[in-house]
Amino acid sequence: MSTSAIVLGLLLAGLASYFIGAWRARNLARNSEEKLHSRPGYFGGYLAVWTVLPALILSLVWGGAEHSVVRSLVKDNLPENVQALSHAEQTLVLGRINAIARGIPNLSETDREVIKKSRLGFATAEEAQRVLQARGVVMGSAPAPYMISSAYDQVSYQNTSRWASTGIALLLAVGGFLYAFSRMGPKLRARNAVEAVVLGGLISASTIAVLTTVGIVFSMLFETIHFFQFVSPADFFFGTVWDPRFSAAGRSGEGQFGLVPLFWGTLYISMVAMFVAVPVGLLAAIYMSEYAGPRVRTLAKPMLEILAGIPTIVYGLFALITFGPFLRDAGAGLGLSISASSVLTAGIVMGVMIIPFVSSLSDDIINAVPQSLRDGSYGLGATQSETIKRVVLPAALPGVVGAILLAVSRAIGETMIVVLAAGIAATLTINPFEPVTTITVKIVSQLTGDLEFNSPQTLVAFALGLTLFTITLCLNIYALYVVRKYREQYE
Repeated sequence: MSTSAIVLGLLLAGLASYFIGAWRARNLARNSEEKLHSRPGYFGGYLAVWTVLPALILSLVWGGAEHSVVRSLVKDNLPENVQALSHAEQTLVLGRINAIARGIPNLSETDREVIKKSRLGFATAEEAQRVLQARGVVMGSAPAPYMISSAYDQVSYQNTSRWASTGIALLLAVGGFLYAFSRMGPKLRARNAVEAVVLGGLISASTIAVLTTVGIVFSMLFETIHFFQFVSPADFFFGTVWDPRFSAAGRSGEGQFGLVPLFWGTLYISMVAMFVAVPVGLLAAIYMSEYAGPRVRTLAKPMLEILAGIPTIVYGLFALITFGPFLRDAGAGLGLSISASSVLTAGIVMGVMIIPFVSSLSDDIINAVPQSLRDGSYGLGATQSETIKRVVLPAALPGVVGAILLAVSRAIGETMIVVLAAGIAATLTINPFEPVTTITVKIVSQLTGDLEFNSPQTLVAFALGLTLFTITLCLNIYALYVVRKYREQYE
């Protein structure tokens, strides 16, 4: 049984245990003269926790460690000549064994006989390859007998592991249920126990989020340090030429990894996007919060927020197929030379994409301005437009600025629209009708292809990623600071 099936079964068992525990608590309340320490729901939660939590932790840990343990056992049983191979060659062999192991459960009895004969040397490797490929197992060449034998061992280990984990999880669930059920009594502090488990879960979730962020930072930081062993930081941060290829002399520095064109392209497209998103989004927020009636607001706000749910690849295709050629043809009619893939194309389409980020957040912030400020302005004789300009917007300005900064960080990290609408040329230009590229595009391009992982052409992607992470982190921190200041003032 797979780990997901075990988890689903435990959740169902926990649900049943909850109702049993609540039923038991109600019986205790009726048949005992003592008052229950906790409500029946907490007794149900207590029984469910003891039924599910130990078995669930075991199943998740076991499921996470199963692959590594099985892989290690298979690797230890490989022939000595295979174990003497390099790490990369062993990884390739283990990958082929894993592919065969995934295909074995899908074989018919006749096909399995062919595989078994090939394993024992009574059938050719080509026959085994034909049988496996007929079942969707992609193999470049015929498998060696030891590969088939190791694949059978891997399937056996996996089956044994899954049955063992299922049995132990079942024993833990039953044992936890019986233990918790036997402890149930009027004086049981079920609420304290359940709340302690919930608190532990909240702390664990927060810890996972923090550790994930730390892991991302350090994974990029170490590879960035490795990259700077090949390329000078000064050449990277201040270089104006992006040409990630080795020079004729075999050196890999000398401004070929210059960040400036990529940073400028990122900043330029983001500025164009904000010139579109901020006015439209802010005016839409003002209309919906101050002028629109309930029926119009109920219809208009969800329609506007639909833009946030459209995949970015769809925006990119729209820019590539429709909007880019439209700008090119319109520019030709006006005597302007506008490329279909340009800063203007990518910036406008990206601005449309982030309009909901500005409008929705600004709408919520404007609605949070106390009505007493508006009433005071009206009492002094101000009109609605004057109240909006001189009272509501100044009061909401810190929150609106925070919303805009969050939208900027979203625009900086966009990739697909830039790839399809602005091109991949790392040029340093101020002409909005010409193509440029951004940091995110080059991260993708440098991590695709057949380059070695420890080459500067690949490692530069981590330096670019760390730079982009730092920029967006600073923007988000400043945005949160502004929003927090606003909330402290008006809540």
